[in-house]
Amino acid sequence: MKIGILKEGKVSADKRVPFTPAQCKMIEESFSGTKVFVQKSDTRSYSNEEYQKEGFVLVDNVDDCDILFGVKEVPAELLIAGKQYMFFSHTIKKQPHNKKLIQEIIKKKIQLIDYECLVDADYNRIIGFGHYAGIVGTYNGLMGYGLKYNLYDIKPAHLCRDKREMMIELQKIRLPNVKIIVTGNGRVANGAVELLGAMQIRRVTPFEFVKYSFREPTYVQLHSNNYNEAMDGSGWNLQSFYKHPEKFRSTFSKFTKACDLLLHCSYWNPAAPKLFSKEEMRAHDFHISVIADITCDIDGSIPSTSKSTTIENKFFGYNPMSEEIAEPFDNSTITVMSVDNLPCELPRDASEDFGKELIDKVLPALLINDNEGIIERATIAKDGALSPRFQYLSDYAFQ
Repeated sequence: MKIGILKEGKVSADKRVPFTPAQCKMIEESFSGTKVFVQKSDTRSYSNEEYQKEGFVLVDNVDDCDILFGVKEVPAELLIAGKQYMFFSHTIKKQPHNKKLIQEIIKKKIQLIDYECLVDADYNRIIGFGHYAGIVGTYNGLMGYGLKYNLYDIKPAHLCRDKREMMIELQKIRLPNVKIIVTGNGRVANGAVELLGAMQIRRVTPFEFVKYSFREPTYVQLHSNNYNEAMDGSGWNLQSFYKHPEKFRSTFSKFTKACDLLLHCSYWNPAAPKLFSKEEMRAHDFHISVIADITCDIDGSIPSTSKSTTIENKFFGYNPMSEEIAEPFDNSTITVMSVDNLPCELPRDASEDFGKELIDKVLPALLINDNEGIIERATIAKDGALSPRFQYLSDYAFQ
């Protein structure tokens, strides 16, 4: 079995890799008869030389490989017919810009296995870059707060060599008695909590957060039940919220009066209520001055997130009175961070974490036996047709 590590073809090229050089060596040692080939690239966070030092052959093309691993979408014109591909295709929500991609995959009878669709029997995702999105997004949120109030100046994460250097930068931060909210309880939120924990910021309950003042920085982690309620007055029911989010309303306003920095990490269904409205953001007691929208749903749960920002220019200002974008750190604006590819700021660490999960949780099913249906559930298309789970994409893929 020949595995190919793709050169990222999307512009601008992603610096992450599906497997580090050491992990490629581990694959060959752990899965008998497997050989890894690495396509040459000058943009990866792991250099060609690092792969060569581990004994891997660098190739110009991967036409002879059986399974091809990338990170972001493979440009349609670079797809090789009849192969197995694994990458983030960004097609399952019928994204218009990738319609040509899914059509070409079907035309060339490619088996597309999407990382985002790798789930267990209960349809819980088993791998992802979300943890590092939470870590980097929280770091950026803290950076934005420091810049807004001239409290400290830390090196941007993307200019740090790795997570270790970024964590050293945290030592420069001196926060006043700010109150911080983390929304969600998934991978992204866990990354945020990890970073706040490393800073030894005190964690408090939702009740304490709203009712008490503190002499030190504090944070609270909020789950869906903390800021949503059923419109009919019935008690909280998580399954009902997942199935019928349109039947709930937000109660998040009770927290906006106490919060300084919002780290938004929770998944949002477009049918669910927004956390707060633009009108609520104009209220005199809306206290949030910095928002790190780590989920980055454009025009989604955070009304001020009207665009995504870049790694090089992370912040913009939102004027709640005029509802216009302005300078990011002006006193009259709310500072917003909405970078949509946060793990790319620490590509080496994020890649190592991702590759480890792939090896542990996915490769046995891919290379040995898919008894639990992991690969089957994640296969969007195969042999020129959509898989049963993804038949809803028919109008998108065949028109």
